[in-house]
Amino acid sequence: MSMRIASAPCCWGVDNVNNPHLPPWQKVLDEAAQAGYKGLELGPYGYLPLDRERLGQALDERGLKVVAGTIFDDLVDPANRDSLIRQTHEICAFLKQLPELPREPGQHYPAPYLVVIDHVHAERSRYAGHPDQAPRLDDTQWGTLMEHIRAIAELASREYGIRAVIHPHAGGYIEFEDEILRLMEAIPYETAGLCLDTGHLYYSGMDPVTWIREHAGRMDYLHFKDIEPKIFDDVMARQVDFFDACAQGVMCPIGEGIVDYDAIYRLLQEIDYQGYITIEQERDPRDADGSLADVTASLEYLKRQGFQADV
Repeated sequence: MSMRIASAPCCWGVDNVNNPHLPPWQKVLDEAAQAGYKGLELGPYGYLPLDRERLGQALDERGLKVVAGTIFDDLVDPANRDSLIRQTHEICAFLKQLPELPREPGQHYPAPYLVVIDHVHAERSRYAGHPDQAPRLDDTQWGTLMEHIRAIAELASREYGIRAVIHPHAGGYIEFEDEILRLMEAIPYETAGLCLDTGHLYYSGMDPVTWIREHAGRMDYLHFKDIEPKIFDDVMARQVDFFDACAQGVMCPIGEGIVDYDAIYRLLQEIDYQGYITIEQERDPRDADGSLADVTASLEYLKRQGFQADV
């Protein structure tokens, strides 16, 4: 069984490319390699330069390979369609220029993937983790969201052979159990898979072990994160905005929080999950000086459990 661990720029606080406090992208690559990672996601569109010569050389120099690109954007607004299509073209075209990744026998679809995430909306963010209070989309808005996902996934597959995977995310409009189930009814597995995230599932009221077990057939890719229980209880009680909660340390290194990674490891063996898993630990980019220690601790914990860092 082969489960390979990668990292992502959000571990350095890179979520909003317009945030003036983001670390230089070279620092992210340097520290990912220093911590022992061999795989990395591109992170949000506009952070890493999608230039084969420039970024490709930087990756090669550090022994890093790209396991996924990401569209983390407003998937609800009809006016955003052209931007979403442009991002799909540019990210997938870049991914196709990179060296091929090895494929494990048990992988449903080969990496690299295109991770599709509805971004954190201001009107939903303060209700992240609160399904009974969060505002919901009407049927027209939901239809637009599904149409955008379908267009992205079909384009990525048809023109580039890249598999799109949909990532439920706290503060977005695909977060809670009913929304994920509704998504799976609207988007067939032939069109797009799931990227389940252990931390977002827990944050939003679901048990990661149960969800991974019950939806393993739809899951092509995994994200790992962990949650600090005391901070989580506090931000839930105060109904704190999602990214403010991240800045307060609600996400912690793998193995130091409340998510049961012993049970998850046993489950992944049981379902014979093979392929890539990416660690994410959202934080305020002004705290990026602590990222190297945290991503190192996460990787070392998972390696002791039997996961691999090589790609």
